[in-house]
Amino acid sequence: MSLAILERALELGLIFSILSLGVYISFRILNIPDLTVDGSFTTGAATCAVCTVQGHPILGLLLGFLAGCVCGLITAFLQTKMKIHALLAGILTMTALYSINLRIMSGSPNIALLNTDSVFTMIPFTLLVLVVISVCVGLLLFAFFKTNTGLMLRATGDNETMVKSSSINVDTMKFLGMSLSNGLVALSGALLAQYQNFADVTGGTGMMVLGLAGIIIGEAILRKKTIGFGLASAIVGACIYRVLYTIALQFGIPATDMNMMSAILVALTISIPYLKKVREKENA
Repeated sequence: MSLAILERALELGLIFSILSLGVYISFRILNIPDLTVDGSFTTGAATCAVCTVQGHPILGLLLGFLAGCVCGLITAFLQTKMKIHALLAGILTMTALYSINLRIMSGSPNIALLNTDSVFTMIPFTLLVLVVISVCVGLLLFAFFKTNTGLMLRATGDNETMVKSSSINVDTMKFLGMSLSNGLVALSGALLAQYQNFADVTGGTGMMVLGLAGIIIGEAILRKKTIGFGLASAIVGACIYRVLYTIALQFGIPATDMNMMSAILVALTISIPYLKKVREKENA
């Protein structure tokens, strides 16, 4: 594998690390399996692509993030106010977002960004730009989760009943967490659109699994369970996953099989604790 291929793998890994950070908030901190991710990722890409075509790449990233936040708010509303199960709420929002994303893209299934300015044409050092962005996002999240609001958000995921008894508004915390989670997912989609010079309405397929794969790989390496190591594991894991993905392609594994392999990896890893308990009971 050449250095150029490795560099591109790391660049994509850093883009997807922001996706993993978003999934980390919903899945690990709030303990909510949020399927909105597959839709909000595309929403961020579509919103950013439309702005970038108009000559506003930086504004496109910001609006992509905000569009993702709105997606998260919708899912949180369905969960908290409409009392819809978390999984179903995510599925409903994701389904609706397919039509919304097509509307954003004026009915076109894809938008090309060739011959348009982007963050990566304005600053030629792509890898450095992405390192700075991912590290800054990680540090900002770390600082946020050390604040009173951040601690309340973490407590909501740990023990919702205790939080309610402490007069903390659980619904507000879910709105905040889901909004921030999907905002980061959409920001990842926006960066990918500018990086690849196009946005596609089906680009978010499998992003939930991809984000989880990054988290799981990172947690296998950085085993400490603190919030700092948790955020770092999302970034490191996403980069390692993308490098492994590239190596697999170099060995001739079809790209069409990679989502299946990622799903198997996530399923096996999540089931390991349960399988260990079953084995311990059998040996007892």
